[in-house]
Amino acid sequence: MIPNSRILLAAGPYEFAGTLELTAAPVAVAWLVKQFPLEGTVQHACWSGEAAWLPLNGTPQLAPENATAHPRPGQILLYAGMLSHAELLLPYGACAFSSKAGSLAGNPVIALDGPLEDLRALGSLLVAKGVQPLKLNWLQEQRQ
Repeated sequence: MIPNSRILLAAGPYEFAGTLELTAAPVAVAWLVKQFPLEGTVQHACWSGEAAWLPLNGTPQLAPENATAHPRPGQILLYAGMLSHAELLLPYGACAFSSKAGSLAGNPVIALDGPLEDLRALGSLLVAKGVQPLKLNWLQEQRQ
């Protein structure tokens, strides 16, 4: 059981609070929190429109749980299927999740809190400057 649902995502110079999607994708969320603190470099998506992605290594295949190919800004998806790289997708605008293999659907694992202006600014930063560091962990007040 996951005792807390609040997370902090830091990407480039921006920080975002959010809530784990415990009801929508419990298996995917359980896998994700076992990776905390999750660190890597986020880059602009090649195929999905206004989104960024964090490649994941060694991710087990996860079955779809309320999977979607059209996430809203701030709805972070975990994809761990067979058609493309395992990844976290961070949409900041119009997004149709896909890869060179075609359309993908990811499990919703985090809903970022609004307003999300800084998320769009992160997208612009990725386009202008390239990859940025990313860290995903519990919110400070949620750590035990």
